[in-house]
Amino acid sequence: MSRTNTDVSPAGRVAMGLLGVVQFALAGLAFWDLSHRRADEVRGPKPAWIPVILINWIGPLAYFYVHRNR
Repeated sequence: MSRTNTDVSPAGRVAMGLLGVVQFALAGLAFWDLSHRRADEVRGPKPAWIPVILINWIGPLAYFYVHRNR
């Protein structure tokens, strides 16, 4: 059985909306950071990070966790 928009409570819709905004902001911040860093400040080739960042939640978090040279 599929769920419709009316099956989700108003509080649930707000929570999902907030999570979506946070996810979008995190990815936007990761893209901004990637575009403003020199290539030698990023671990691996910069173009390789673009599809990684597009992976929901995991991509931007991975970028911020491992992208910089230590």
